Amino acid sequence: MDAHVVHRAAARAGTDVAVTGIGLVTPGGIGVAASWAAVRAGRSPAAADPLLAGGPVAFSCRVPGFDAGALLGERRALRLDRFTQFALVAAAEAVAGAGLDPLTWDGARVGVVLGCADGGPATVEGQHDRLRDHGPDQVSPLLLPMQLPNMMAGQTAIQFGARGPNLVVATACASGATAIGTARDLLALDRCDIVLAGGSEAMITPLVMAGFARMGALSRRADDPAAASRPFDTDRDGFVAGEGAGVLVLERAADARARGARVHGRIIGHGASADAHHVTSPAPDGSGAEAAVRAALLDAGAGPGDVQHVNAHGTSTQLNDLAEAVMLHRVFGGGPLVTSTKGVTGHLLGAAGAVEAVLTVLAVQQGVVPPTANLETLDPRMEIKVADHETETRIDLAVSTSCGFGGQNAVLAIAAP
Repeated sequence: MDAHVVHRAAARAGTDVAVTGIGLVTPGGIGVAASWAAVRAGRSPAAADPLLAGGPVAFSCRVPGFDAGALLGERRALRLDRFTQFALVAAAEAVAGAGLDPLTWDGARVGVVLGCADGGPATVEGQHDRLRDHGPDQVSPLLLPMQLPNMMAGQTAIQFGARGPNLVVATACASGATAIGTARDLLALDRCDIVLAGGSEAMITPLVMAGFARMGALSRRADDPAAASRPFDTDRDGFVAGEGAGVLVLERAADARARGARVHGRIIGHGASADAHHVTSPAPDGSGAEAAVRAALLDAGAGPGDVQHVNAHGTSTQLNDLAEAVMLHRVFGGGPLVTSTKGVTGHLLGAAGAVEAVLTVLAVQQGVVPPTANLETLDPRMEIKVADHETETRIDLAVSTSCGFGGQNAVLAIAAP
């Protein structure tokens, strides 16, 4: 390992970042309790999607019963794209759970770092239809304030009076994890005292789904959508698109202790890398993801033998799952128990890494590895232990892996509170 890399990791290793608040909006339900219960139950809510009717793939994993008007106010909800609505609801749960009062905190020391892959495609598609059918005078003046990716961070800052660094990062399906790693850096550099970190995505639109379908990325198991997302299964045939958000409140552990905060878990390592291999396909040997895993462990001051659980990227696509399994076996052997929660939630794209970070925090906190839904027959080429049922076990350290188009990799090391 390069001496400069080791020195930088050692310098950062002293920053212990506590997770003091968590919020979720997922296909499993609105809120942490509903989402976690659904993931533990191992039942996917994927179903036929009327908005995708007539398209090549007409099912998805939607957030059930999401009433933005009731949650955010009717007038405000109409001025926000769905991906921002999700982020605000998840952030509100996280802030409330952290026991923080935005009216009394020093907003200049509060940052927001969120991730997404696309921003607001539903707004763009809807306004394009208005342009085509009615002309430019009928395009909404809110088009850009609604669809720009940075607007979910900006709107979150407005809602909570967070005047510190305000960022949206885009590393495709690794965006949420990249955002959390970036937030950890801001705390380590003393740029913030509190950071709202995570990701949100709402990309289930006819155009986006047609694009994924044309790439061959989506499952075509239309006769049984609930069984379509089947990570690591020999019969997997693509991912199921999901939507939602995950937000964490992050603080330096010393600050959290000083105010008597409840700590759910700790982010003690972050690694990032690029495959530099292909626009959409992962490096077949998983070498890019491996570099990110090893960097996260080095940052955490831990080794592969210290890890009891891996929340894998596990998209249910042929190439991704095999490359990841090969990589996990090379790094960990047959050690930690692996799960992919995408069997329940579907693939939340840019929000996936954030939602899975929250789920990993819960797994570590409660000593529970949730099942990989729909796993019937493990691909025989995979030499890893994949959880096909809920397992109670002590978890001192877990790793959450995220990968994205462009060869983006982001890995978080999450320790017990």
